[in-house]
Amino acid sequence: MSDQQMTISVRRAELQHLDLIVPLFDAYRQFYDQEANLELARSFLEKRLKNNESVIFLASDNQTGLGFTQLYPVFSSISCRTAWILNDLFVAPDGRKKGIASALMQHAEEFARESGAKGMELATHIENMPAQQLYEKRGWIRGTEFLHYEWNV
Repeated sequence: MSDQQMTISVRRAELQHLDLIVPLFDAYRQFYDQEANLELARSFLEKRLKNNESVIFLASDNQTGLGFTQLYPVFSSISCRTAWILNDLFVAPDGRKKGIASALMQHAEEFARESGAKGMELATHIENMPAQQLYEKRGWIRGTEFLHYEWNV
């Protein structure tokens, strides 16, 4: 199928979409130097979806998963509102440079607006320039007010 014939849809993922999401999620984890483990990926995502702990948007050509983004809720004590963390964004190599990442972000942004959230936030690796360019092109602003720290167990 040529790129011009490919029809890409983005939809909120449900349990029945796991077979499309799991390989993408596993590839995403491998991108961050994790061992391939489809069983772990499936178990993790299945729990998130069953327990309504995350919102996943899936880009596909209806037969093949091409990309996904996963959002987690966080709560602001100051504004007394929900916000969303755009925690994961991944597009398979075959889907890159086709606007899929931007389409996934657009769906996430629309979802945040419609859910009444105060906004979204994300973190990306300091050297991930393509991602930073995408975020800034979409109107995201690099944080300057707060420093983010990490503590690992």
